[in-house]
Amino acid sequence: MRKLGNPLAWWTGATWTTLLFGLRGKKEVGTDHLGNVYYEGGSDTAGNPRRWVIYDGANDVSRIPPEWFSWMHHQVDDVPDRALPPLQRWQKPALPNMTGTALAYRPPGALEKGGHRAAATGDYEAWTPDA
Repeated sequence: MRKLGNPLAWWTGATWTTLLFGLRGKKEVGTDHLGNVYYEGGSDTAGNPRRWVIYDGANDVSRIPPEWFSWMHHQVDDVPDRALPPLQRWQKPALPNMTGTALAYRPPGALEKGGHRAAATGDYEAWTPDA
């Protein structure tokens, strides 16, 4: 897990102060296949345990796998390895949000795909003021 970087830039990963002081007294509960580390400790005002993730890389919530997302949001009480059934053969792995990257979806007619789309078909007739 990449822990060192700009000490004040939270958007590129955890800051030094988070790693040194923010997670003091918190228990590490697991790691996902992307390298993100999950912690639990303390409680919120409603008495629910607080849960944290330290990303391995950029802070992007779409990098949390669905099973850990359910743990983070208290949809399951125990860590996913013990609380959820194993994945089925037909289930595909979750993909991160590709918006803003070269792998983002570009519909036909998008400027990134040349800006040309198929001609419109059907019974559409444009309105003209002389008609």
